[in-house]
Amino acid sequence: MSTAKLILLVEDNLDDEELTLRALRKAEVPNQVVVARDGAEAVDILFDKDLHPQVVLLDLNLPKLDGHEVLRRIRAHEATRHLPVVVLTSSKEDIDITRSYQLGANSYVRKPVDFKQFIETLNTLSTYWLSMNHSPLEASDAVVDSTLRR
Repeated sequence: MSTAKLILLVEDNLDDEELTLRALRKAEVPNQVVVARDGAEAVDILFDKDLHPQVVLLDLNLPKLDGHEVLRRIRAHEATRHLPVVVLTSSKEDIDITRSYQLGANSYVRKPVDFKQFIETLNTLSTYWLSMNHSPLEASDAVVDSTLRR
């Protein structure tokens, strides 16, 4: 049974949220997008709701829980450990890049300032993470269980 692949966008800046949603529409990304506006809401969506995103687009500078803490919690929980997380941020700090990968980010992408480049970036991200990439989350439970027992 095929289900729609959901994107969780974690973004506290309303302008950046709207820009990202607009860019996804312009890139003709057909997937549903759920938005969390702070780190605590992102964690609630991931652990308390019946939503199962295929990929998380995670900003780092968030209220309540910053993006690094959200990422740490995603990787610490069995159900979300293999969930693809793309850090999508404006930070150019080397420490943010290094820490994101140390905490298990799958990708680190700086938000382009140019809207046309932003559309192209989101199109590339969505094509890769939602169409080309095959996640263990898509594998049946029986296959995952037998693989883990080896």
